Amino acid sequence: MSDAPNPSSTRYPAGGDAFPHKDLIGIAPLAPWEIHYLLDEAEQWVALNRQPAKHADALAGLTIINAFFENSTRTLLSFEIAGKRLGADVVNMHAAQSSVKKGETLIDTATTLNAMRADAIVIRHSSSGAVQLIADKVDCPVLNAGDGQHEHPTQALLDALTMRFWLRSDSCPLSDEFAKLKIAICGDIMHSRVARSNILLLTTLGAEVRVCAPPALMPAAIEHMKVTPFSDFNAAIDGVDVVMMLRLQNERMAGPFIPSAREYRHLFGLTPERLKRAAPHALVMHPGPMNRGVEIDSSVADMLERSAITRQVEMGVALRMACLDVVTRRARGVEGWNSL
Repeated sequence: MSDAPNPSSTRYPAGGDAFPHKDLIGIAPLAPWEIHYLLDEAEQWVALNRQPAKHADALAGLTIINAFFENSTRTLLSFEIAGKRLGADVVNMHAAQSSVKKGETLIDTATTLNAMRADAIVIRHSSSGAVQLIADKVDCPVLNAGDGQHEHPTQALLDALTMRFWLRSDSCPLSDEFAKLKIAICGDIMHSRVARSNILLLTTLGAEVRVCAPPALMPAAIEHMKVTPFSDFNAAIDGVDVVMMLRLQNERMAGPFIPSAREYRHLFGLTPERLKRAAPHALVMHPGPMNRGVEIDSSVADMLERSAITRQVEMGVALRMACLDVVTRRARGVEGWNSL
């Protein structure tokens, strides 16, 4: 297993808390060194997860509640595995089983969760700002597993971790620097919290970010986020190092935003032929779930030498282990930079 981050490293400031935040609500509040710190911590858990014995006891005796008020499969499973591999007791609370369905307010739910003395709460909610509201009402750390169209910080962090491992691999001719990356994020930008968090993270680390969507799915004033918008997919991916595809979030659309899925694929689908416009080494990413044959062809998604989609899932468990470990250190009395 790799060494833990060195506190004398010029990447981190001298003194102070290793991670000076109670919660992880979004990427926006994080400084570049805090992002790198979480990625460095996650690398330890990537190494552990590749061993036959994957169990650690860093969170032994702690209770983590996964409170998901919005349906999820992969994110919930990823957080559950992360908590259990760290030795925590993990309890999953689904919206369909919660008192919210019976009329309980979100503040009442927060008060109830706080009274249960959980050591960390992971929350997913369909309303932007709901996670912050709960975080303000509870004493323990809160991690945002996605809130409305606001943010999905652990997804952006795991995507960055995936890119970092790729940048250090023999198959990548680039230097190990985000600042030299050209990245195109393509799809339903307007409704995507994944797009927002990735944009915030990647621009914070100095990458060149392009976003591409049909005009109806491009947020107004997107340029203020330090990205270059495109409505021409072919132009957007020309020469880029990473192509990140996003699905159409039909569940968040109030009306028809595109003529048809077939027309969308024709204009914005990533096909093998279109991928040739990107750099020869370009990495293909997708946060999932994928709509095969719409925003991405199966032949691209399953392209072993180019697709990082399954690697993103692997990195997700390690990254969430790191986040759970880091935000609970203060309560556990763990000091300094080394968690091991």
